Amino acid sequence: MTSTTHRETQIVADPDVPLIRITREFDAPRGKVFRAHTDPELVAQWLGPRDLTMTIDHYDCRTGGSYRYVHSQGDEEYGFHGCFHEVRPDELIVQTFTFEGWPDGVALEKLVLEDLGDGRTRLTATSLCDSFADRDAMLSSGMDVGVNEGYAKLDELLARDGAGAR
Repeated sequence: MTSTTHRETQIVADPDVPLIRITREFDAPRGKVFRAHTDPELVAQWLGPRDLTMTIDHYDCRTGGSYRYVHSQGDEEYGFHGCFHEVRPDELIVQTFTFEGWPDGVALEKLVLEDLGDGRTRLTATSLCDSFADRDAMLSSGMDVGVNEGYAKLDELLARDGAGAR
């Protein structure tokens, strides 16, 4: 049996700009955390709430690539898509993020991975929205549940032997 530590996820709304900052530490090396964010087979195992099923239409995580996926529960579907603007292995992913239910609310997202030593990684993700109203809508959408449950699933994935090992 594998023991998994679930760390605290911090989700903070910047008071001065329409930005959300998410900070989370993982008990896994930076390369493993990066791979879990870039390999579509791994992404499908952890991204989003536990009660939703994820289907990936396409996921080409490279500079200039794009993605689209759908979370579903019964007859309800929630589609998301965007483009990858900059991808640097083990360091950085810059992408756009659009919830298809709110197509004008495009966010620019930046994910930075920091090596903490001892096989640990700090992830800092920022989402810059077009307006405070869009940012507040994102925050009130239940995104915290998806983020927290998703990162708990990612902890479990990273703890499994060989899952994305690097």
